[in-house]
Amino acid sequence: MRLQMANRLKQGVISRGFSLVNLHHHAAINPQITTMVSTMQDDKKNAAAYWSANLRLITFCMSVWALVSYGFGILLRPLLSGIAVGGTDLGFWFAQQGALLTFIALIFFYAWRMNKLDKKFGLEE
Repeated sequence: MRLQMANRLKQGVISRGFSLVNLHHHAAINPQITTMVSTMQDDKKNAAAYWSANLRLITFCMSVWALVSYGFGILLRPLLSGIAVGGTDLGFWFAQQGALLTFIALIFFYAWRMNKLDKKFGLEE
């Protein structure tokens, strides 16, 4: 049964038993099907745009996190050793506390931006 469902999904058959080709064929007969096809295509475009924006946001947040935790804490530590913060050098501070504080700030930033993104695409709670 699962194999049949997987094969039907691969062939483009949706849960109601229609394929997009089949729906286009019947669209000339029934105008409601034309509306359904255009709605499905719009939903796919919106879903792709939403997912693309989500991936850009995730990539940005992960890049900032990697730069702060790995870059400032390990790779750039010798360059940051001359700057004192809290009685220690800036590289050590980033490795011990700065990366953690940046990660917490990124969590709140991600939640804020996702709420804006959800509103933009009509998916708000």
